[in-house]
Amino acid sequence: MREILCHLADCEIVFAFRLRQTLAEPHHVIQPFDQDVWAANYAAYDAPAALAVFTAVRDFNTKLIASLPPEAFSKPVSHPERGAMTFQTVVETMGGHDLNHIAQIERIAAIR
Repeated sequence: MREILCHLADCEIVFAFRLRQTLAEPHHVIQPFDQDVWAANYAAYDAPAALAVFTAVRDFNTKLIASLPPEAFSKPVSHPERGAMTFQTVVETMGGHDLNHIAQIERIAAIR
């Protein structure tokens, strides 16, 4: 569970950058990252710290999203592996990503 929480914290930081770069730059190209390489250091973190990072950055991100005018959601962005998308797609991906991992945590907790 700790590793999943660390991954969620890392990804929320990444989403924070992607959201802001998409808004700031015309036709921004998202920079992919290797989650396995990032995960190599997860032993250095504890679960409460990872959850605190995820929670704080998610709150910051949702406040940004809520402040935007409707036209911001159609802003184009591209991902080298996923192709053309919009700001809305990035927001939806962010939301779906954590739901998937929360389900993983629930399955692990049910086993214990």
